Amino acid sequence: MKFNGWKLFVLGLGFFGVSIIWPLYNAYVPIFLKDFNLSSFWVGTVMTFDNIFAILMLPVIGAMSDQTRTRFGRRKPYIMFGAPLAAVFFILIPIVKDFAMLPLLMLVIVFMNFFMAIFRSPVVALMPDVTPSKFRSQANGVINFMGGLGALLAFFAGKPLYDANQNYPFLAGALIMLAAVMVLLTFIKEDKKYTIKETAIEKKSGFIKNGLVELMGNLKDAFTSKEKSLLFMLLSILFWFIGFNAIETFFTTYAKFHVGIPESTGALIMGVFSLVFMVFAIPAGFIGAKVGRKKTIFSGIFLLSFIILLTYILGNSSLLEEPTKFRNILFILFAFGGMGWSLINVNSLPMVVDMTTNEKSGGYTGLYYFFSMAANIFAPPLAGLFMDIIDYNVLMVFSLFFFVLASITLIFVKRGETQEQE
Repeated sequence: MKFNGWKLFVLGLGFFGVSIIWPLYNAYVPIFLKDFNLSSFWVGTVMTFDNIFAILMLPVIGAMSDQTRTRFGRRKPYIMFGAPLAAVFFILIPIVKDFAMLPLLMLVIVFMNFFMAIFRSPVVALMPDVTPSKFRSQANGVINFMGGLGALLAFFAGKPLYDANQNYPFLAGALIMLAAVMVLLTFIKEDKKYTIKETAIEKKSGFIKNGLVELMGNLKDAFTSKEKSLLFMLLSILFWFIGFNAIETFFTTYAKFHVGIPESTGALIMGVFSLVFMVFAIPAGFIGAKVGRKKTIFSGIFLLSFIILLTYILGNSSLLEEPTKFRNILFILFAFGGMGWSLINVNSLPMVVDMTTNEKSGGYTGLYYFFSMAANIFAPPLAGLFMDIIDYNVLMVFSLFFFVLASITLIFVKRGETQEQE
């Protein structure tokens, strides 16, 4: 297998489309939920409903895609089915919010995330499918660059669209995602060995069962293997995503109720974070390949932890009485935070998939998402509860605690620099 820049660029477009959705979702859905006079704890709880589907579905679907054989390939059928339906329900979110019916809004949110979960693992699993092991950090850097570009577009274009009409960013995000996915489906051709029409494993009677069997085998690899690198890597992923997701979910709330700036400005600060993440994603991949993925991730954890700590300290200082000045400082701090997050995020997935064979890359991609999405379940209600009990600035302490835990578990990871089996 050779490094294919064109395929990687097209794959990046797919990730670009998916990455437009989540920043808009995380920036504005909590504000919609606040319109129903929910506490931060209950906002966080509602925001985990979608992740419950994801944590149950992503590892199973990743394993199922390993087993799938169709004339389109093993990953593309899930993309073809899930993306259009996810786009429809994403567009409906601000529309049904205006009906002032919380159960209906929650139902639309659940369906949107259900269909996103169907194709999310297969999209990401295409990267190791088309990229040799030694280039996967660089490849993930390119893909995350494209994902950062999508997030950047969501934050910066989303603000004027949202200010004009709350429906516009959701409509634009859905249409862009569909266009990007269409390009991916048109130009990515999966390996012919995955396009066999009839195989024993394709029989409907055992299809889902086979996916579940592979998932259980992958989990057994993590928990029962004598060498615990995979387990500690997955725990590290869990911890740093709890830290990150707490800020991602509640930063616009923190900005509005603690700093005293509009939620759209808070989203713009996260847009700067995403801009630097995007710009630094490709260098982060090359740094990981040059000095080692583990060392690179450690440096990212240190940098991001320092930024979070400094934000907490300043949030308890006299700067809080000058929201405009504090806002400008937050733009600078979160720019450096985006650099740290790129060092972590770009190099983590390659470490996981390089602990297995290419035949099981979809399943291990599912494990990656199992633990990262589990973080999305724990983080919002826990962070929201602490914010309700103490204050909004405790969000930074909460996040910092879990980044420190991630650095501790990462110490025990001994594999994942290069693929051990092909």
